[in-house]
Amino acid sequence: MAPTLRDGDRLLVAHGRQVRPGDVVVGELADGTVAVKRAVERRTTASGAGGWWLLSDDPAVGVDSRHRGPVPDERVRAVVLARLWPRPRCL
Repeated sequence: MAPTLRDGDRLLVAHGRQVRPGDVVVGELADGTVAVKRAVERRTTASGAGGWWLLSDDPAVGVDSRHRGPVPDERVRAVVLARLWPRPRCL
């Protein structure tokens, strides 16, 4: 599957918005990396707290929850609403 976004894209995000399966989100992985990934499903973290399983649209590229585990709710920083540049598009 081809990536939805590319390096250099400018995004419109909503902080504090409820995450739903299928949303593209900005999240902080366990190693501290801040990345844009797709929220696939709810999972339980190692601490027993709720979190999200975040995956890359192209599984051959990048690091995601397959490598770092579920992302706790408080580390999902924002939901991506649209790409503003280079070609505007709602996600």
